[in-house]
Amino acid sequence: MYRIIKKDGRAKRAELKTVHGTIQTPVFMNVATAGAIKGGVDTEDLKKIRTQVVLGNTYHLHVRPGDALVKELGGLHQFMRWDGPILTDSGGFQVFSLADLRKIKEEGVWFHSHVDGRKIFMGPEESMQIQSNLGSTIAMAFDECPPALAERSYVEQSVDRTTRWMARCRKEMDRLNQLEGTVNPHQLLFAINQGAIYDDIRIRHAKELQAFDPDGYAIGGLAVGESHEEMYHILDVTVPHLPEDKPTYLMGVGTPENILEAVDRGVDFFDCVYPSRNGRHGHVYTSEGKRNLFNQKYEKDLKPIDEACACPVCKTYSRAYIRHLLKAKEMLGMRLCVMHNLYFYNHLMEEIREAIERGEYATFKKEKLAAMKQGQ
Repeated sequence: MYRIIKKDGRAKRAELKTVHGTIQTPVFMNVATAGAIKGGVDTEDLKKIRTQVVLGNTYHLHVRPGDALVKELGGLHQFMRWDGPILTDSGGFQVFSLADLRKIKEEGVWFHSHVDGRKIFMGPEESMQIQSNLGSTIAMAFDECPPALAERSYVEQSVDRTTRWMARCRKEMDRLNQLEGTVNPHQLLFAINQGAIYDDIRIRHAKELQAFDPDGYAIGGLAVGESHEEMYHILDVTVPHLPEDKPTYLMGVGTPENILEAVDRGVDFFDCVYPSRNGRHGHVYTSEGKRNLFNQKYEKDLKPIDEACACPVCKTYSRAYIRHLLKAKEMLGMRLCVMHNLYFYNHLMEEIREAIERGEYATFKKEKLAAMKQGQ
């Protein structure tokens, strides 16, 4: 299922075989929260920009259009017309991000819907049932994501609860995969390591999760308030205590610089809203750092966003034209910037995989980081 092809230091070049195709890692997962990439990018576009994995959100799809409806319509793959792997988040992050709208108990979490205010309950079993209805390739365990800088006593209680919830997720997932009529009876389950910025809690939790034999391990609760240095330190102390023969996923991270550093620490999977969110505001990633296409200096610039880029956008359109679209509030401008940014991330991962295979990752990382610091 998961096979390491080459190691270069702690960096891993591997592949994960799934029922929806083989994922080459390290990989960036393009975020399609409600079953679509924000910015008007469709599934045909995703293929053109070399997307491997799409990420959908359990909580948002449960609220709208409803996971029962998605199941009735054939599952999320059929619904959004994407035949590649899909990972669904568990809804656990909303326990963190919707702090003003929820109440945590041992059974699970009560939410008030951000859409219409109605009361919603989600526990480990409900999260697994929703993700089973969606039929994603990889389901995430239901967890609580405590703030990175939370008090130690709170983090300890939270992590213990997440471990108890993991046991319930494992049991329910195994049950659901045996049911007749399950959309994807081969659905994989990833556990989520928590512990904020406390080394010993992270390490203890990493060891405890192995009892449930998940198909992969995510590291959650980072990029939520701590510094980059603190995040890298937690990876340094945690990843060595996770099984090397299973994929490791750093949730919600991050910038190209974050990814380069995390790969060097043994991480396989990444996701982040940055490329699409920044693209919608005219901020584009290039081999020479970020550019803000709203800047007047691009008004007459007929060069592509990035002269070193082979994406469909850079092959066709100029900085001047895209800037005009953005200034005129034409949706096409936003769409082109998002497509370019996602291609940039996907292509970066291809370059990372090639560098590891060559045994030259340290040099590659150093050169990439230096180029990105140039900025524009």
